[in-house]
Amino acid sequence: MERDTSRRSNPSDRSFFLAMSTAITITVVAGFGIDIARPQIAFASAPLYVHVHGTVFMLWILFYLVQNILVTRGSIASHRALGIFGVVLTAAMLVLGVVTTVLAVKLHRVPPFFPPSVFLVVDVTAVLIFAGLTYAAVVLRRDAAWHKRLMLCGTIMVMSPALGRLLPLPLLGPWSTWAVSGGLLVYVVVAMLYDKAARGRVHPAYAWGAGSIVLAQLLIAGLSFTPPILAVAGWLQKT
Repeated sequence: MERDTSRRSNPSDRSFFLAMSTAITITVVAGFGIDIARPQIAFASAPLYVHVHGTVFMLWILFYLVQNILVTRGSIASHRALGIFGVVLTAAMLVLGVVTTVLAVKLHRVPPFFPPSVFLVVDVTAVLIFAGLTYAAVVLRRDAAWHKRLMLCGTIMVMSPALGRLLPLPLLGPWSTWAVSGGLLVYVVVAMLYDKAARGRVHPAYAWGAGSIVLAQLLIAGLSFTPPILAVAGWLQKT
């Protein structure tokens, strides 16, 4: 495992991760902004749990952006102190992500272009992988090279709902989840290309990030229409 325990990271690294966090924030704001602006979507009348879920997940995007701003400014102590809040926030997102997905299926609030079983696997898989990558980053927080790259990959996973709103998913049919996964991989590939240009090689953390996205898509494709998942989705819609 490569060690990078220096308190001062490469200035170009700091600028790059700040740029990535900014790009992620813009993507998420654009995705949900378009969603809110659509007249056929009664955003204000959505159940309370939907607003809580959206607020908490958007809070993570802002948290990640602020953390990168703090590092860029050299406010490492503040970055570390705020990190404690990030650990708690991740746990809240994990619970809210699963609960909101289950309630969406139960209350028949699944987007019409997603079969309920697919929606169930997509959202639960995404939030589990996000939490896994983020907590791995926390465990490796003393190794800056691993920490900042795993945090980036975890945050990229949170973008999937926003990308789903930017892409023409209703027109893509069974390829909709593949399109979202491909969009997420674009961000990871950009980070890998930066590593190659700045360091001469790609850090292995990105293998975990890209591999997690591929794994998520394979789980979606392989599990969504299996009898157990279909049974769970059907049971939720009847209860």
